[in-house]
Amino acid sequence: MKHLLSLEKLSAADLEKILRDAVVWKRERARLDRKPLAGQAWALMFSKSSTRPRVSFEVGIRELGGESLFLSANDMQLGRGEPVRDTARVLGRMIHGAVIRTFAQSDVEEFAAFSKIPTINALTDDEHPCQILADIFTFKEKRGPIAGKVVTFVGDGACNVPVSWIFAAAKLGFELRIASPKKFQPGAEILNRAGGKIICTENVEKAAKGADLLYTDVWVSMGKEAESAERLKTLSTYQINQKLVKLARPDALVMHCLPAYCGKEIDEETFEANADTIFTQAENRLHVQKAILNWAVS
Repeated sequence: MKHLLSLEKLSAADLEKILRDAVVWKRERARLDRKPLAGQAWALMFSKSSTRPRVSFEVGIRELGGESLFLSANDMQLGRGEPVRDTARVLGRMIHGAVIRTFAQSDVEEFAAFSKIPTINALTDDEHPCQILADIFTFKEKRGPIAGKVVTFVGDGACNVPVSWIFAAAKLGFELRIASPKKFQPGAEILNRAGGKIICTENVEKAAKGADLLYTDVWVSMGKEAESAERLKTLSTYQINQKLVKLARPDALVMHCLPAYCGKEIDEETFEANADTIFTQAENRLHVQKAILNWAVS
């Protein structure tokens, strides 16, 4: 039984296999004879709003020969307080796999344990593994191997996206720099668990110097709306802009996992100058998602 619950728990070998397979799924998307999910029904259980994860998983499941059922929190008894383990034991007898986008990491892990069907984490407050796999795939597609490179994350360094980058850095051998205010830097416990070369700093310019990839995410993640005013004030100088790009390598990529709020975490000029990379990154969610689904049932 295979689950993708976090990059921390995904082996380096499986991570590399997913990335290799994604190349094939993208190149051969027009092929109609590869249907590893034929006859299967997969549930998309989303407690958080979604564009890219929902569309990429629904299309991916369909292209792999399966069918998807979209279930929001309002569609399930979970929304009325049914225990995750009970929902899992019911659905595990009816469906073949689940893609879950929710708040608590423990909910995804509990569902996987009790459903006994392949379970994929499409985002929790702790990690965003599918996103980072697509990001690394995009980097490799445009610049080659990521091992030995420098990735700089600018913004809220303690949210799910940089945390997944942390675990990826240790497994794939690249340097990760996180430029964030002290209160938005990842905790020592996570850094110690991950290992690898991770540098946390409040100095944005120092973090960007010589980087191969500049990466950012929204300053106010879902569930943090009550902190908006404080976050916007504290993170106001942690923006990817033309001045910062000039400090990176001449061929550095700029990425954003979207949605983007131009004028905040990235300025509009920089966003538009790097739009091809950013929207290729978004497209690649589909191809990587298909590789993850195929890996989960193989």
